[in-house]
Amino acid sequence: MEPITNVLRAESPESRQQFIVKTFTDCFDDVMRAESDAWRSKFRKMASTPFAFYRGSACMFYADVARDLDPFLNEKTSRVWIQGDLHAENFGTYLNSEGILVFDVNDFDEAYVGPFTWDMKRFAASLALIGYQKALSDDEIRHVIQVAARGYVKRVKAFAEKGHADGFALTIASTTGKLQELINETRLESRYSLLESLTSIENYDRRFTINKINRPIDKMLYQQLETCFEEYLETIPKRKRKDRVNYNIKDIVEVQGAGIGSAGFKIYSFLLEGPTQTLENDVIVSMKQGQVASASRVQTDTSVGSYFQHHGHRTCLSQRALQANADPWLGYNALNGVGYFVSEFSPYTADLNWDGINKMDDILELVDFLGQAIAKIHCVSDDDSDHTLVPYSTEEAIYEMLQGKEDAFVDEMVRFGMEYGDIVRDDYRLFVDAFRNHMFPQL
Repeated sequence: MEPITNVLRAESPESRQQFIVKTFTDCFDDVMRAESDAWRSKFRKMASTPFAFYRGSACMFYADVARDLDPFLNEKTSRVWIQGDLHAENFGTYLNSEGILVFDVNDFDEAYVGPFTWDMKRFAASLALIGYQKALSDDEIRHVIQVAARGYVKRVKAFAEKGHADGFALTIASTTGKLQELINETRLESRYSLLESLTSIENYDRRFTINKINRPIDKMLYQQLETCFEEYLETIPKRKRKDRVNYNIKDIVEVQGAGIGSAGFKIYSFLLEGPTQTLENDVIVSMKQGQVASASRVQTDTSVGSYFQHHGHRTCLSQRALQANADPWLGYNALNGVGYFVSEFSPYTADLNWDGINKMDDILELVDFLGQAIAKIHCVSDDDSDHTLVPYSTEEAIYEMLQGKEDAFVDEMVRFGMEYGDIVRDDYRLFVDAFRNHMFPQL
């Protein structure tokens, strides 16, 4: 067996282009046909840059990485909760269940159980793409990936040797530079400002403002969603449940035009009473249709997929396994047999944006933090997480695998990131050419 990057370089552009079309067709044929306009919009966003293409093509990454040579896997390190789509922009702030603003990995739509290296490899290649986009030299890009990988190794070692007693988290107190600046900017947001932007006052109470994003729903669907909401409440851990007044529904709408990865998937927003009957602290929660995790398509352990009730259940359990002090609103339900997960639509979430991060010192400082954040999701879970699928200490398993091989691991992440970044740039051109020449039959 040899590195997958060598195999892919030996392929002709024609066969690789056919593989790209086939991979998307095999994974998304039904939903692409059902929501062709949404997928055309998604593909046009993906056609903007190689990094945008990479963000929207996790299915391609897993079709490749599952065949890659990987000396860092054994029975335990192949069975770790992973984020599943860990590119350099899937990080951001959130307000945890203890009221602390934390910077961490976010977006758990693709989360699953699989090899811990899949997260790190996807992240390393994304850094190579961002570095290229910022016109960094190859040596500079290698250095960026190296610092990120060493940040990961350093934090895994700390968790394995010291445990979780230090309560490590990336907060205002523990960060510096651009990352601390992002967290501080998030503090300026407020629930009232969010409510004012999405709702209006009617007859002395709040209702969603109907526009091109918030769409009204009919009475029958409204009643179905009310029933779904009651089912969802039962999935919130008892210690995190709030007073009943918090869960009184004021309004429900369907949400259109969400992010690049949500094409063809239903999302509903619920406007809730909040802790009191005053209007400034109402709460918005999002009920989002779960989607097939890309990693699940190549995960050969059938006991993992069979454990989940549906994709919403999987997303919820994954987030609790990957995020310490997870969103207290997090839960799941099903509508007409389709799984959904529910979480707060919070004003205190801000995604990492690389546009203003251009100085090498800022980039290196940031990626060290990002590497540590990845180690945290692999090693620290919420108190209410399910330990059935991964019943052992992952930090000990990963640390044991890496011990004495730290340099080799860092070198492998650099190699894979650089080589796969080159392949993605070639794939991007082949994808754009296939899309503009109508080679995707569904579109």
